[in-house]
Amino acid sequence: MAQETLREVAAAGGDASFVLLDATDRDSWGRAVAATVAAYGGLTTLCNNVGVTPLASIGDQTIEGWNRVIAINQTSVFLGLQAALPELEKGVNGAVVNIGSLTALRGMPGTLGYTATKGAIGAMTRVAALEWVDKGIRVNTIIPGPMRTRTQAGITEEQERLQRARIPMGDLGNPVDVANGALFLASDEARYITGIELVIDGGWAASA
Repeated sequence: MAQETLREVAAAGGDASFVLLDATDRDSWGRAVAATVAAYGGLTTLCNNVGVTPLASIGDQTIEGWNRVIAINQTSVFLGLQAALPELEKGVNGAVVNIGSLTALRGMPGTLGYTATKGAIGAMTRVAALEWVDKGIRVNTIIPGPMRTRTQAGITEEQERLQRARIPMGDLGNPVDVANGALFLASDEARYITGIELVIDGGWAASA
């Protein structure tokens, strides 16, 4: 998947490199940031986009499963923020884009751990935005709704039909919709935006 993405970026005229990262490990984050700085001369933007979605009812949720989803979805954001800060401070108009989830706004049975972590990301975003505003670093979150991703491809036609029925715009989004939002929040055009949650969901969160 990584090599495929690199080829797509190159075909579009861009430049990209792949760095192996264990997002739950502080030392791994340090190596990833160092490799990025070595390759590109600095770090201007961090996008925290890591997540697992284990399904379990509250009664069936194990402590091992709970700790795992907290480590991957939430602690990874904390470690990423800490690792990136020294380099982000060196630049101008640094930006962090965290990826949350619609479950942070709309409850979904069986997703207690996932929902807790995605809600926490929004709270962490607001704290970081206020702490770092004097450093010239903006911090925002994107909340995607259902998207046509590889994971989504595994659902049934009936499940997709039910999802579409809940979306006022009538269809699922595409990954490029989230990418466009992330590019905007990372760009100078968003220089006066920090601490927000940008919802990209076809209107689902706004519906009753």
